Amino acid sequence: MTIDPIYQRIYKIIKQIPKGRVATYGQIAKLAGIPGQPRRVGYALSILPEGEVVPWHRVVNAKGEVSPRIEMGYAELQRRLLEKEGIRFDANAKISLSKFQWKP
Repeated sequence: MTIDPIYQRIYKIIKQIPKGRVATYGQIAKLAGIPGQPRRVGYALSILPEGEVVPWHRVVNAKGEVSPRIEMGYAELQRRLLEKEGIRFDANAKISLSKFQWKP
């Protein structure tokens, strides 16, 4: 199966996000050359090819929140993975983007 070149770009960018940092879906879209299409980034992550290792958990929404998922348990898993990397959530389950957002 061939991967859409845009999705390949998205995966390549997400692989650059360092541990302890997050990026937003919109930020990834802009860096991938598809500004204004954050949902496309989310879709690319939802169809991640088997064997493709991408730190998907480092991508959050523009509010600094873990986006809800259809699959049960993924939001909790994402939060645990981020906390393990030193990212802290406030009482409203938000990440301070000014502190933790990746600035390539």
